[in-house]
Amino acid sequence: ASVAVSALSKQEHDQLSCAYAALLLHDDGLAVTSEKLDKVIKASGNEVESYWPGMFAKALEGQDIGKLLTNIASAGPVGGAAPAQAAAAPAEGKKEEKPKEEVVEADIDMGGMFGDED
Repeated sequence: ASVAVSALSKQEHDQLSCAYAALLLHDDGLAVTSEKLDKVIKASGNEVESYWPGMFAKALEGQDIGKLLTNIASAGPVGGAAPAQAAAAPAEGKKEEKPKEEVVEADIDMGGMFGDED
């Protein structure tokens, strides 16, 4: 699903700007610091509340960003296989009941970085 940038709240815009700036710095092999995040954000023509770059830099400090991205990418869609399995089921009169597998979502603690207080 896509959302127009103009439809984002100020907080969502600021978080997205910081996330893109952090990814850009990581992609270039540079350290993700508050100063560098701020510089990239300003160079992109965006403005964020002054505390966001520092929060992102602190949250990502000592983290392997490549590993974080790999963990998110490998999680895949949750529950997306069920409809495909149902469509691929044979049209025989005799069905064999299989126990349903429980899908567990990965819970990654981002330290309240996105307003998700625990």
